[in-house]
Amino acid sequence: MNFLRDFAITFVIVFIVSTIVSYFYSLIAHSAGSVDWETSFRFAVIFGIIFPTIRIVEKRQKD
Repeated sequence: MNFLRDFAITFVIVFIVSTIVSYFYSLIAHSAGSVDWETSFRFAVIFGIIFPTIRIVEKRQKD
């Protein structure tokens, strides 16, 4: 249950940050101001899985 909660929290934070960074990059580099939704979603899923998994592994090693 903790994994799902941590996944959801991490997913939302990474998705929002990736979306903002993607928008500003597009605005600055291409003067377009568009969001790359695919990359933002991909980063959110990847980090949403990796960070909670690392936390679980570290917790198990500590115990």
